[in-house]
Amino acid sequence: MAIKPKNIIIISAFLLGILPFGLSALSWHAVEPYSLSIALLCSCGALLLAHISIVKMRRYQQKLEQSEEQLRLSLWGSGDELWDWKISSGQLYRSSTWLNPVAFLPDADDFPPNKQQIHPQDQARVCLLLQQHLDGKTDYFEATYRLKTTDQSWTWVLDRGKVVAFADNGKPSRMTGTLKNIQQLKQTEEQLQLFARCLHNISDAVVICDTDLIILDVNPSFTQITGKQRQDVLQQRFELTLYPSRFMQEIRKKLADNGSWTDEIEEQRQNGEVYQAELTIDQIKDEQGHVSQYVAVFSDITERKLREAELHRLASSDTLTGLPNRTIFMQRLRTLVDSRSEHALLVFDLDNFKKINDSLGHELGDTLLCKLASRLSQHSSYRDKLFRLGGDEFALLLEQTNDLAFITSLAKDLLAKINQPIQVQRHDLAITSSIGIVLFPEDGADPQALLRNADTAMYHAKSQGANRYLFFNDSMNKQAVKRLQIENLIRYGLKEDYFVVHYQPKMDIVTGQLVGMEALVRFNTPQGGLVSPASFIPVAEETGQIIEIGEVVLRKACRDVKAWIDQGLFHGRVAVNLSSRQFSLPFLCELIDDTLQQTELPSYHLELEITEGTVMQSPPQAIETMKKLRARGIHLAMDDFGTGYSSLAYLKQFPLNTLKIDKAFIDDMNNARGRNMVDTIMTIAHNLNLSVVAEGVEQQAQLEMLRKLRCDVIQGYYYSKPLNAADFYQFLLQQKQQRAKVMAVAIS
Repeated sequence: MAIKPKNIIIISAFLLGILPFGLSALSWHAVEPYSLSIALLCSCGALLLAHISIVKMRRYQQKLEQSEEQLRLSLWGSGDELWDWKISSGQLYRSSTWLNPVAFLPDADDFPPNKQQIHPQDQARVCLLLQQHLDGKTDYFEATYRLKTTDQSWTWVLDRGKVVAFADNGKPSRMTGTLKNIQQLKQTEEQLQLFARCLHNISDAVVICDTDLIILDVNPSFTQITGKQRQDVLQQRFELTLYPSRFMQEIRKKLADNGSWTDEIEEQRQNGEVYQAELTIDQIKDEQGHVSQYVAVFSDITERKLREAELHRLASSDTLTGLPNRTIFMQRLRTLVDSRSEHALLVFDLDNFKKINDSLGHELGDTLLCKLASRLSQHSSYRDKLFRLGGDEFALLLEQTNDLAFITSLAKDLLAKINQPIQVQRHDLAITSSIGIVLFPEDGADPQALLRNADTAMYHAKSQGANRYLFFNDSMNKQAVKRLQIENLIRYGLKEDYFVVHYQPKMDIVTGQLVGMEALVRFNTPQGGLVSPASFIPVAEETGQIIEIGEVVLRKACRDVKAWIDQGLFHGRVAVNLSSRQFSLPFLCELIDDTLQQTELPSYHLELEITEGTVMQSPPQAIETMKKLRARGIHLAMDDFGTGYSSLAYLKQFPLNTLKIDKAFIDDMNNARGRNMVDTIMTIAHNLNLSVVAEGVEQQAQLEMLRKLRCDVIQGYYYSKPLNAADFYQFLLQQKQQRAKVMAVAIS
């Protein structure tokens, strides 16, 4: 059993006290009487000294226990754990102040941590630092690393230690230190580092100021944007150099009221260059809610502003001519209408501009538009009033006026300026224009109505010979409404297949036998019956619907004729009209090839009629197209000869088979001058080896005169009006029966 230190002291004192008595008892006879007193005094002194020692020891023990308690409380409060490592024996003492120290501390015989407990990325560094201290190269050991916990996760610790004892051979024998869990501290540090990296790498400039707007720090982007160095602006007041001091005072007032201020500003770089920035200043408050700092963040938006300006220019300007575009025009017109102020609108386009594009190319046409726009916009009368609506259509918007005399004078001047020749790629082009004029509020209550009515007036000006201006009136509007109704009706008719083909026979003037027919389109609506071609053909030509109508006529005509040929009823050619829009199609020949292939009609049974005006739009291109058609075995006829250009120079170059004399000349044959005109046309045609077809023959007298003038074929009501497919089939049967009778008479 172990003896406590205080008991040892008492026993020792007791022995020291009774020792003199023992000695006296052994030699009592030799001791004088006073020796006994001295012995007793010694014993008492020894006992007193022992008592004093016991008291001191108790006090020392209390202080030691108190110190140990304070150390434990200190370690517990700091979250540190004390460790004491006897290196030679491998024994480890731990204070165990943590609630779960085993979570990341190894056992004593495994300390220092082995490589399996330390994160692989930290192992080499920890071992190196520990070894350097054990070798005496460092005054103390300190390392932060990750230890594996019992739940197999990683926890950051701060390990500090120092060798405190050495063996006789000079090697470390004892090392003590502390271990601290710094997981939360590490996370906070990583978060702060992340914030610091963001602040350092962000593209926006950041300026941190005190409450007096004295600059405390800036990030690198501040230097990149402003050109000012960090050391030059620290402890300087944050200012906007291009603004007066009162502007910053207003900012501070708004900051005090709202806590934040933002706006777009202009500022100056170190080199004097002005740039645009988007600046935001915010208050930073401490835990008590008091303003402690200001943070200003701004970015260079110069390039963005330039792009926005360019986008606005592109959105508001015509990319070809640079004039304000249709969007800006409608906005301006809407503003004028909303203000209820009087104004006039002139809408104009170029006459026959399509011919220029088709014959000379779209690039030349674009150049022409640019030069014309430049010419007009430079004139003071049109500056800031001229818009391009699209294609070759322009608008002139005259504000605060309804003066008819002024508007008329301006329209005449505009026509004259447009008509001045423009040189484009060595071509001197003399162009004309048609102008439609509307007045607000008389001719429309909203922008759409005004623009629509101006277009209507312009189309009427064009239809009356072009190169003129017209003011809008109600009759134009009625015609425009009717035109729109016809356009919609055509669209519906194409969808529902209401377009049919009628056939008018062509008769040999000598034999009276059928030699051909002309396919004529008719619009047969279920509610209104037949619509006159004079009503829908011009609208279809204008809208381009004539192309689809022409395809329908060609396909149906080829199909019907093929059936009649197979029945032995017909052996001639069917003539199909080509509109100017069809004739200018780049894929016209392929379209005809496909139709002939689908209907299985031999090409020599097809004749295409082309008007004189169509081929004269671009004679070289027309000749090339006609040659391609002739190469396929298709016959070509010039329709309405004499009503258009009547260019004999080109007539001899066109690869034609037939010349058709217009009905107007036939009707005029009752006088000598008319007969001479027809005679001249026939003579020219025969001299060019062309057969002649006279249209619109209705009377016997006309027939006789044409026979005397050696006309080849006649067509008209004298023999038959145009017939639908069923009636023409009966006509063919009758022709076959007549031929049979003639043959029978001849045989007999």
